[in-house]
Amino acid sequence: MNLGPHLHRIGNDIVAAYLVETPEGITVIDAGLPGHWRDLQAELRDMGRSVTEIRGVILTHGDSDHLGFAERLRREQGVPVYVHSADAARARGAEKPKNEIGPKRLGPMLGFFAYALRKGGMRTTYVGEVVEVADGDVLPLPGAPRIIGMPGHSPGSIAIHVPVADAVFVGDALTTRHVLTGRTGGQPAPFTDDPEGALRSLSGIEDLEAAWVLPGHGAPWHGSPRELVGAVRSAAVVR
Repeated sequence: MNLGPHLHRIGNDIVAAYLVETPEGITVIDAGLPGHWRDLQAELRDMGRSVTEIRGVILTHGDSDHLGFAERLRREQGVPVYVHSADAARARGAEKPKNEIGPKRLGPMLGFFAYALRKGGMRTTYVGEVVEVADGDVLPLPGAPRIIGMPGHSPGSIAIHVPVADAVFVGDALTTRHVLTGRTGGQPAPFTDDPEGALRSLSGIEDLEAAWVLPGHGAPWHGSPRELVGAVRSAAVVR
């Protein structure tokens, strides 16, 4: 799905990944689930581009529903996979802490797990080798993505600001569709290691100039980061 100049989404409001397109090549942000490989190929065909033009994959964190086809790109195409140093072990397969599930509704929860099953979510391939990044890094990839540390959902959660796409990619630092309740709108994401830390981290994006805020789960937010951050904080208070 073309969202705007230089900006594409694959997947849907349940699980999404993104492509930043420039003449120099393509940066992939998050890799969804293994079955999103076909979605990636279809989107590239629609763009008139090739998998050989992908220059890097940036993971917003190391959870399995963001690793998807990352290792396949690394192994088959030599594409480097970037992840924050605090989540490097998780991306390589270290066990994630068990978190309280929190609120849930049967229908949306079953829908999430059914979709994950259809997209190969039970056969995670962890990343064999990663390039570690840190807060403030500007990566040598199409779009010159800048890393913003967002610890909370996981220790190494990050946002990625790409001015050429007028977008900030936030992974699970927040969500616009709760995968377990189906509730839409800006709100904290479930399965978060440190919910209070995640809320504090939102200050890292609220002053950014961007027309898009793009989560790993939920509809793209077309509006200011500050407005969305305010909605997330309000939702956290009334939970």
